[in-house]
Amino acid sequence: MQDLAYRRRARAIWIGGCLLAIAFVVIAISLNTGSIKIGPLTVVQTLFGYGTPDDELVLFEYRLPRIIITMLAGVGLGISGAILQAISRNVLADPGIIGLHAGSSFGLIVFVTLFSSMKGASALILPLFTFSGGILATCLIVLLANDRHRGLQPIRLLLVGIAIAAGFSAITLYLSLRLDENTYAFAARWLAGSVWGRDWIHVIALLPWIVLLVPYAWMRAQTLNLISLGDEIAIGVGEAVQRKRLLLLGCAVGLSGASVAMVGGIGFIGLVAPHLARRLVGPRQQYVLPISGLVGLVILVTSDTIGRSIFEPNAIPAGVVVAAVGAPYFLYLLVKTKS
Repeated sequence: MQDLAYRRRARAIWIGGCLLAIAFVVIAISLNTGSIKIGPLTVVQTLFGYGTPDDELVLFEYRLPRIIITMLAGVGLGISGAILQAISRNVLADPGIIGLHAGSSFGLIVFVTLFSSMKGASALILPLFTFSGGILATCLIVLLANDRHRGLQPIRLLLVGIAIAAGFSAITLYLSLRLDENTYAFAARWLAGSVWGRDWIHVIALLPWIVLLVPYAWMRAQTLNLISLGDEIAIGVGEAVQRKRLLLLGCAVGLSGASVAMVGGIGFIGLVAPHLARRLVGPRQQYVLPISGLVGLVILVTSDTIGRSIFEPNAIPAGVVVAAVGAPYFLYLLVKTKS
């Protein structure tokens, strides 16, 4: 038994190292690509303070903040999806499918309606609005999915979430049509999954959410393991299942809401990343959570790099690239689950 645990831990460390190496390569490529070409050697020199003023401007004011944003958001979306799949015991659960992104989109529309003229403070305020929208959606989901006798049921959580997502999406579309032309253009790009957070102020706005909530999720990995086995087993070993499920659901809302605030309504990362993580390291959440974060990081940084470099000068949103891969994978999961 101890030998099996050691092998699993060693495999998780090895997989994590490989993903970190892949992430390093992807980040290096992302730093080298764009409308202004900068060679690899020049990038290294500039990062160590030996570049020209123009190179420093491009790297430190444009590319590096955007890459860090996609890294943080990829980690947040991947871990959020892992939490949701564990507490719902359904591999098809995802912040977008379950309705959290739809609630965050509603929060965005309220934000741009009230504070569209605020430039500097908008980066700090927007995550609060998307988080509040996600919390509103979560409260409705919990209220409607809760069974008076059996508590919050995973299958009802997923089905109600899909219905709530449809309702919020309809309201968001209606409100977006009432915006002025410039504000509507911003909202449309955000909803398509365009990475709009490109400055250091956006990094500062997103970083605390990731730094605080990711360790909390990892410390609750054993609780997620027990919930994944079933409420009866978790209750039998003394876990306060309903309370901790709500806390973990709030953690998932915070991670997804803050992440999409900066990178737009990108879906499928929370679906694909945990599934790939389980295939790589097994079902134990101590390993699934960090690997899901790393997979999400690689997917989002790669998608954003593809969207802004391969299709230049007409860059496409990272959400479109993610959806091009995520949608077929979702259908594959759906067919596999039914069989």
